[in-house]
Amino acid sequence: MIEAIEEFFVEKVGPELCVFFCSMIPIIELRGGIPLGWALGLPWWETFMLAVAGNMLPVPLILLFIRGILSWMSGCRVKLFNRIADWLDRKAEKNAPKIEKYAFWGICLFVAIPLPVTGAWCGSLVCATIGEKFWRAVLSAFLGLLIAATVMTSVCALVAAGVSWLGFLT
Repeated sequence: MIEAIEEFFVEKVGPELCVFFCSMIPIIELRGGIPLGWALGLPWWETFMLAVAGNMLPVPLILLFIRGILSWMSGCRVKLFNRIADWLDRKAEKNAPKIEKYAFWGICLFVAIPLPVTGAWCGSLVCATIGEKFWRAVLSAFLGLLIAATVMTSVCALVAAGVSWLGFLT
């Protein structure tokens, strides 16, 4: 089964689109896309560009539509949706003064931290909840993604060099 999935994605879809689409997935984002590109043997610069492009694609959509989606969720009959929307609104209101104080650079650094749940999806959600201007939010997320991609590419290069060096010793 695993071999069939691997064959489909690598041979049918191609390694480039695998990296691009992996980088679009929330939580995984380019933090998973860049190691995937290295594992698939793509050049570092191509992996870098595909991961940033894939991770950046959802940002404008989140910024444009998340407020409407949360508003719909608040008025929805499904209690789970109500709870999620209310929780996000309470969290945003509680932290709004701190976030607004460092809005542009704070979001940039938040997105730049290469850990799960600190990527462009969450950064865009925060920007939308505090009412950050669209282009400032896009630029902040983009700069954060460039930093995160640089960190992840560097880590992958160091790991690859370490593995190569250790392989040389044996």
